[in-house]
Amino acid sequence: MFSGSIPSSIFNISTLQVIQLGKNNFSGHLSSDMFNHLSELQSLDLSQNQFSGRIPTSLFKCKELQYLYLSYNQLKGTVPVEIRNLTWLTELALDHNNFQGEIPPIIGNMSFLGVLFLPSNNFTGQLPSPPPSLRWFMVSDNNLVGDIPSSICNVRSLQGLSLFKNNLVGTIPQCLGNLSFSLVDLELQMNNFHGTIPGNFSEGCSLRNFNLNSNQLKGSLPRSWVNCRDLKLLDVANNNLNDTFPHWLGILDIEILVLRSNRFYGRIDNFEVTSSFSHLRIIDLSHNDFIGYLPMKFFENLHAIRDANKRKAEYMIDLYDEDRFYDNSVLITTKGLELQFIDILTTFTAIDFSSNRFVGQIPEVLGELHSLLVLNLSHNSLTGSIPSVLGNLSALESLDLSSNKLQGRIPQELVNMIFLEVLNLSQNHFVGQIPQGNQFGTFSNDSYIGNLGLCGLPLSKKCDDDQNSETHPIKFDEDDDTTRELNWKFSILMGYGCGLVLGLSMGYIVFTTGKPWWFIRIIERVLQKYITGKNRRRQGRKQHN
Repeated sequence: MFSGSIPSSIFNISTLQVIQLGKNNFSGHLSSDMFNHLSELQSLDLSQNQFSGRIPTSLFKCKELQYLYLSYNQLKGTVPVEIRNLTWLTELALDHNNFQGEIPPIIGNMSFLGVLFLPSNNFTGQLPSPPPSLRWFMVSDNNLVGDIPSSICNVRSLQGLSLFKNNLVGTIPQCLGNLSFSLVDLELQMNNFHGTIPGNFSEGCSLRNFNLNSNQLKGSLPRSWVNCRDLKLLDVANNNLNDTFPHWLGILDIEILVLRSNRFYGRIDNFEVTSSFSHLRIIDLSHNDFIGYLPMKFFENLHAIRDANKRKAEYMIDLYDEDRFYDNSVLITTKGLELQFIDILTTFTAIDFSSNRFVGQIPEVLGELHSLLVLNLSHNSLTGSIPSVLGNLSALESLDLSSNKLQGRIPQELVNMIFLEVLNLSQNHFVGQIPQGNQFGTFSNDSYIGNLGLCGLPLSKKCDDDQNSETHPIKFDEDDDTTRELNWKFSILMGYGCGLVLGLSMGYIVFTTGKPWWFIRIIERVLQKYITGKNRRRQGRKQHN
């Protein structure tokens, strides 16, 4: 990796056609005359450095320029209208800088432009009309206003449209359904779109990623989505949609389904097709009005969560590879020359059915989802006891069963969840001694609030002999050198495993545009839990001695 200033002698080589200096640590201002002698320059890559200042005006004299990558720097100012001089420009990437002002409307006249990447700047004004040649139109995370221009309907080869995190309004053009033969990724979340979702997705639809999170959309889900056979990610969270559960999507190989915070209603426990949703690994139905029993057949079909740990974690490939595709893309920003949207790691799994009106018992089949990392069934009306088979979920990071009507003892088998970082069993009717051992030694009183029949650590209420008799805390002989060495090795392995799993979990965290409580508590409490657990072990050794 190089640093400092770029040697000025480079810019005196008049026959130079390619400058590839990306992914270094070069810094300083780009002088206004530095490209005066490079009339044959065709490709310029200065991305991922620390350049500051404005785009040099001399750059627009390089009329043979086809590829211009200035991403991930500290450049500022406006994009000069002189960019129209670059008539052969094919790919333009200015993302992750401090550019401001309007995106020059003249861009719509650049007849060879196929890739336009402008995310994460401070652009204002309205979306420019895209040129018909455009394939990737990415302007997310700016301050753009107004409607999506109707001219978008003329871009027949559009593969990626990312407008998320702006202040766009109006309705979503119906013609986007007609573009679905080429369109692979559609990111419209975090705007102010209203009206209904386009419903004209014909056979041959190529969509893989469709994100409408956090808008003001209403109506039902288009049944024509069944024509999008490659659909992997569907996120319509935080809208005003009113519909029943989309069982009909079960014929697709969809992997991520997020319906959170809408007005979905009805039962979901009436599955007929045994293969429905077998590829699903993230499902979020929280904050809706679903009723009935938890769907046992649905959980039985989640084969991807049973063996997710056998699947390779894959990321998106480089930004400018023509063969790239958006497989389970999410809203993550990376520091590399990749797309702003990278794959969710295929090892992340989550089930969130919280804040609905589910009743009945927790199905034991959940204990067979061995790769599950997040389970949230809180704020329902579930009854019965916690199935001891949930202890088989040894990879689980977060378990929330709070605010239900559960009762009985907390199964000792739950201590087998050695990666558990968040536990919330509050506001139920549990009784008896709280299990001890492994991660259970790190949870605070907050995990058990509202269960008056519980006793034992971390609560101040002590258990009597009858309550103690049915629990079997895991104990180690601290005086045994062999055991102590095994404990030391186990602690290292457990710490490494927790860190790895939490790191992989970042995909879904950014994917969910909100801030899920379970993740926030993981981050806020992990250090506190580690210190608390360590102090308790030290105190225990002192008392033993």
